[in-house]
Amino acid sequence: MRACGSCQQQNPDDALFCLRCGKEFPPEAASAASPEMDQEEQNWRTLIGPGNCLQFTLRGGWSWKPAWDYYRRTFQRFHSAQGPRFSLTWNWAPFLVEPFLWFLYRKMYLFAFVYFIGPIVSVFLTSDITVPIVWSIIASASANYVYYWHLRDLLLKVKARTGLDHVARMRQLTDEGGVQPYVFWLVAASLLLKIGVFFAVLGEPPLEEGFPLPDGEPGGEEMEGRRMIL
Repeated sequence: MRACGSCQQQNPDDALFCLRCGKEFPPEAASAASPEMDQEEQNWRTLIGPGNCLQFTLRGGWSWKPAWDYYRRTFQRFHSAQGPRFSLTWNWAPFLVEPFLWFLYRKMYLFAFVYFIGPIVSVFLTSDITVPIVWSIIASASANYVYYWHLRDLLLKVKARTGLDHVARMRQLTDEGGVQPYVFWLVAASLLLKIGVFFAVLGEPPLEEGFPLPDGEPGGEEMEGRRMIL
């Protein structure tokens, strides 16, 4: 067991953070036991899943690369000697697709519900159709940090369960982490719907300013005579 220097909480030997106060253990203490570090990395890799994610860098541009590489680099920005801290990052996926679909894809169901209802209620209250863009910006700026805490909480809960061997623990991490593959079909359906609405609006004929009665209709000639008199 490893004791925390701040609160004296006893933690597992492979822990990188204190289970009570969340303080990060010194790097030298973690490097003293490389097998434990390898296991901790494997835990996070299992939670994230083996799939790819959309990535963008100024040097490499857009790419579709393993999600683990991206989130490992990003999560390092949230570590500090005092414990986890917020750092502004940007995730393009929630911005380019519906934010609630991204949270649903990453199994953060509560946030998916919030980002599904929030923009609808905001548009209803403000009558401003640009409000969902603000929601997308907020989601993209906070997605990595929210996802970091989501995975961290899952890992702590699985570690706290007694009576689990290594195989059972990894199975639980796989089941509770990872992604929902069916969301890809929802994203495709959402994009097709947006494209259909766009072309439908683009193809509508312009509205006429007036609604004149044809001459052949009853009252048409009478109305035309009234216009000439006026």
